[in-house]
Amino acid sequence: MGTLLQHCEKIGLRLTDQRRAVVSVLENARDHPNIQDLYERASQVDPNLSIATVYRTVKLLEELDILTKLEFGDGVARYEIADKNHHDHLIDLKTGKVIEFYDEEIERLQKKQAQKLGYRLMGHRLELYGTPLKDKNG
Repeated sequence: MGTLLQHCEKIGLRLTDQRRAVVSVLENARDHPNIQDLYERASQVDPNLSIATVYRTVKLLEELDILTKLEFGDGVARYEIADKNHHDHLIDLKTGKVIEFYDEEIERLQKKQAQKLGYRLMGHRLELYGTPLKDKNG
């Protein structure tokens, strides 16, 4: 796909400086930012950015299937680029940290279960919720 900015330009999305700042932050995110995170990071790139512009840009990118909205039951929507390779998520209930992982055995078992029920698996989303086995402070 190239970069996210290149993809947006290729599909003809008009990229104002504010939108460009939001897209750039999304492209460089190594986490799953929420709207407030995006606003704070993109405001460092473009101080004229409003939070309303962040909301509108995220909504547009969602509608264009460029962004995926993730909701982990805590009332905070997070976002990631939609074209990433398939992966699942583990959510740390103490910190809210979201850890991406991929496990071939889990993928195989899900397909097998769907077949047992008479279905061809077309997609899925797996979210695991947990707390650390050991406290990192001791």
